[in-house]
Amino acid sequence: MSLLGFDELLQKLRTSDESVEIEAKRAEEFGNRILETVSAFSNEPGRNGGYLILGVATAKDALFPVYEIYGVPKPDQLQADLATKCRDTFNVPVRPQIITEIRNNKTVIVAYIPEAQAHEKPVFIKSRNLPLGAFRRIGSTSQHCTEEDIALFYQLRDHRTYDETAIPGTSMADFDPDAIAEYRRARGSVNPSAAELKLSDAELMYSLAATTNHQGQTCATVAGLMLFGKAAALRRYFPMARVDYILVEGREWVPDPDHRYQTIEMLEPLVSLIPRVVSHVLSDIPKAFALTSDQLRRQDVPTIPRTVIREVIVNALMHRSYRMRQPVQIIRYSNRLEIRNPGHSLIPDDRLGEPGSVTRNEKIAAVLHETGLAETKGTGVRAMREAMTRVNMTLPLFESDRQKDNFTVTLLTHHLSSPEIQQWLAQFKTCRLTEDEARALLFVREVGAINNAAYRDINRLDTLTASGHLRRLRDLDLLEQKGKGATTYYVSGKRLLAAKGGPAPSTTDKPLSVEPSTLDKALSRELADLPKELADATRALGRRNKPENVRRAIRQLCAWKPLRAVQLAEVLGRDQIYLSNNYLNPLVRSGELEYTHPETPEHPQQAYRTTAKGKKHLHV
Repeated sequence: MSLLGFDELLQKLRTSDESVEIEAKRAEEFGNRILETVSAFSNEPGRNGGYLILGVATAKDALFPVYEIYGVPKPDQLQADLATKCRDTFNVPVRPQIITEIRNNKTVIVAYIPEAQAHEKPVFIKSRNLPLGAFRRIGSTSQHCTEEDIALFYQLRDHRTYDETAIPGTSMADFDPDAIAEYRRARGSVNPSAAELKLSDAELMYSLAATTNHQGQTCATVAGLMLFGKAAALRRYFPMARVDYILVEGREWVPDPDHRYQTIEMLEPLVSLIPRVVSHVLSDIPKAFALTSDQLRRQDVPTIPRTVIREVIVNALMHRSYRMRQPVQIIRYSNRLEIRNPGHSLIPDDRLGEPGSVTRNEKIAAVLHETGLAETKGTGVRAMREAMTRVNMTLPLFESDRQKDNFTVTLLTHHLSSPEIQQWLAQFKTCRLTEDEARALLFVREVGAINNAAYRDINRLDTLTASGHLRRLRDLDLLEQKGKGATTYYVSGKRLLAAKGGPAPSTTDKPLSVEPSTLDKALSRELADLPKELADATRALGRRNKPENVRRAIRQLCAWKPLRAVQLAEVLGRDQIYLSNNYLNPLVRSGELEYTHPETPEHPQQAYRTTAKGKKHLHV
């Protein structure tokens, strides 16, 4: 692999800003942020590492990022510090390739950080331990690894995925015979001579990794129950792994206690669930009629192509995180469809649509592929984009949120060439809008806001071009800028709000539509018997409090009765991933909490209880 030189890297910075492979720092002295970047470049899968440029930074007073050469005051000392820290600070030695360059009588340092081998990951800062000391490179930022990231790294070491996890206490009796029969039918239609069709049901389930041997017993795996489980078994072990189809009146999520929304809840094995969900959505979205020259009768066809609906639903159920106790939500607004699934994308945002797939649930994906329900070559996103382009509709918007650990696809239902849309756009004739800019204004009209990532997604443009277009729309008073830096987004401007048939004034400061709560009523019922003194104590914590007070509350709650992470997150009002990383895992490591299923840490019903050591910290 040939490395990039400083001049080429500087040109990339000045035209495209920092990225997943380049980070620039003023670096007047060695700091912890440099170590975090080294960890991120070392860990990020499939990126071959990244470049750390020291002595280059954005000009202080520039309105937009303008990278200038400042140089480093003590280049020899900084090189030595970097090499030493990379060798000694991490759990495995990192060996950067370091060069110095002199430009305008100023010395800059370029360090290429290679990607670590699979068996070395995660690369983390030893003094912080896991997961706080490990980072991934997401876009132009280095972000803390989540539990999902750590699990992925360990899976890549021994090639075991979460859906292979055994579920103790289950057996063949927990499988639905009709689901197994449906697999045989679908598999036979794809490949009638498939060898597995000749196996008995028990042999078939084992061959598909739907069962495994655990402590001398044959039991179901996560993949097995999700693909073939009876309704009673799914309700017992995965009550939240359902699909909620939610119909909302209007364009926004309005918290009206009387007429909030209608919901259809579906929980059944995936081999039958996927066709059912697809059928529900297709029957409900707006229809248009089509009549080709060789047809005698008109056909009603969905405004969103069938292939897109099918692809997005299959992807949501195939790639979702089954560790997270949340349903997949399909929200039908009057002007769009939003599909939200727990679990962020394992593929970087800028690689969505490229060939190649990173599969979170390998065994589930294999079965869906074998039955013709899914493809596993990473072409699904491209197929959706092409299908929407063919019918002249706005491209799908993909949002992967690592902090919330979810993935959302938004599909708008309007046709760009419809008379109503063309009449609306005609009001801005004097603005000489490009097709990309017109598409962005329509997006804001329908969704309420847009940011650089969304603009890139719906128009397939680079960051710099998208920024220029958005600034032009802002200068025309069509958009109004909110936020700063990486959090910048745009809402309707004065001119857009004044147009006929335009959007109503924004009632939210969030860059995209307000999402419904993921807390389930059934979960709340599980906590209905929470003692009043405990409820009052946890309520008094609020959103901000000392970590020790939060730890004490957790010890008290888990001394009351064993609780799962999702239950603790609800009663404490905190993000589940944050709570696990910063409190639950450290308390388990310190011996103050213990698992209720210690032999299977990934057990679907894993809960925490306070140990004798933990109870010593309670002053009650």
